[in-house]
Amino acid sequence: MAAPDVTLTVADQAALDAALAELVADRFASRLHAHDAILWGPDAESEAAKRLSWTTLAESSRPLVAEVEALRAELHERGLDHVVLCGMGGSSLAPEVICAAAGVELTVLDSSQPDMVRTAIADRLERTVVVVSSKSGGTVETDSQRRAYEHAFTEAGLSPADHLVVVTDPGSPLDEQATQAGYRVFHADPEVGGRYSALTAFGLVPSGLAGADIGDLLDEAADATATLFADDAANPALRLGAALGVANRSSVDKLVLLDHDAGTAVAWGVGDWIEQLVAESTGKIGHGILPVVVESSHAVNVEPSTPDSFLAVSGSSDTPTSTSGWAAGVTGGLGAQMLLWEVAVSVAGALIGINPFDQPDVESAKQAARDKLSGGGDNEPGADLVEGPVSAFGTDASSLADAVEQLLAQVDDEHGYLAVQAYLDRWDLSAYAGLREQLARRTGRPVTFGWGPRFLHSTGQYHKGGPATGVFLQLTSDPHEDLAVPGRDFTFGEFIASQAAGDAQVLRDHGRPVLRLHLSDPQAAAAPLRDLLG
Repeated sequence: MAAPDVTLTVADQAALDAALAELVADRFASRLHAHDAILWGPDAESEAAKRLSWTTLAESSRPLVAEVEALRAELHERGLDHVVLCGMGGSSLAPEVICAAAGVELTVLDSSQPDMVRTAIADRLERTVVVVSSKSGGTVETDSQRRAYEHAFTEAGLSPADHLVVVTDPGSPLDEQATQAGYRVFHADPEVGGRYSALTAFGLVPSGLAGADIGDLLDEAADATATLFADDAANPALRLGAALGVANRSSVDKLVLLDHDAGTAVAWGVGDWIEQLVAESTGKIGHGILPVVVESSHAVNVEPSTPDSFLAVSGSSDTPTSTSGWAAGVTGGLGAQMLLWEVAVSVAGALIGINPFDQPDVESAKQAARDKLSGGGDNEPGADLVEGPVSAFGTDASSLADAVEQLLAQVDDEHGYLAVQAYLDRWDLSAYAGLREQLARRTGRPVTFGWGPRFLHSTGQYHKGGPATGVFLQLTSDPHEDLAVPGRDFTFGEFIASQAAGDAQVLRDHGRPVLRLHLSDPQAAAAPLRDLLG
């Protein structure tokens, strides 16, 4: 198999060459492969020491291939051919990408939105195997989804033990619960962080059960290993990581990822996985690189790009002209690309001066959501403005148009960005993602779009821990029908409302501007909202 490759356009060749020379002299790549935890400084050593086993997963994960293939055959013999994955962040994004690339069906339930949960459960329940993935074993979204499925199987006269498979770290609360319940349990490597877990059981078990060739994925990574961990200035991972780090040190803090243009880039959604890896790894202590996943090579944030944007074309050797002077084309098989990006982000973290393996600001939003839930779900006072199916919270404007204008006026022309956070049913309301391009056209600045609550385990770290340049537009809605979480004293609707309100509170506590638009009827609100934001 061909090694992955990176084609660079650089604004400062001398600075890039100097960074590469230092990385090679320090033997950064080979020391990374050998799990040297001091590479990111003494403050990061403790965390890094228990997060580096991903560098050798191409070999250590090999025994999983036969185990997963055998279980898939067993499940098919029992008529279970519909695979649902309940997981968040790194536990869901990698399998989603792997299965899309392989062209096999995998239903990824990574939401607490009640309509999505109900839709998933209603789909071929008797033929469904549910993979419940949680590294900590205590992720509230995943625990709630598991409870809902267990209840549904029991109500249908089916044994949950026949339909549930668990992936978790050994000794986690989920491990203990699943073992007692008689579920099939796969243990993931506890010394791999969630966003670096694509080639662990978290990525491989659901993907393999769905029909993806996970052996081939590991082969691609194994074939690239020698190249990606070589102390050589030609190492593509060192080159990409050095470019990201050097560009960021010169105030280039956006990474534009072309994700859906089949003519110039990979069309299987790898940008969403890279987005999580880069944002959560680098966005902290006021530093970071914000990924901006765009629809095509003709998207607003590509032609022309803004001066603070670094362009990377995933899956293409083309490198569009960037006004920042920095651009990259990245090619290679999916397994090789995943390993390449993981190495590159580790390199960039060292050059930027952050620990790429922690996520200090993710827990704050989780705690705020828990606090909201314990208060009975009463998350905010009444709406400040109501116009038809759209209500506004967090504004003193006299109209919705003025409220939006006030928010967008706070997007800085030099480094600012707008983040759209849609706590909506992403299956039924997928067209709302088109607001990203619309708002990018209106503002002329980078605009990101994230489905809540999944982005909380991805770009949510950057929003609060990265540079204070973000402005935030939240979209929330009433579900068609709420859904109880079995064994809990809250509903899915109350939970997702608490997540939105909690994140908004933490953002405001960090001085970030937030406007929440609530849609009483998301279908009816679509047209007026497009007019309002246009």
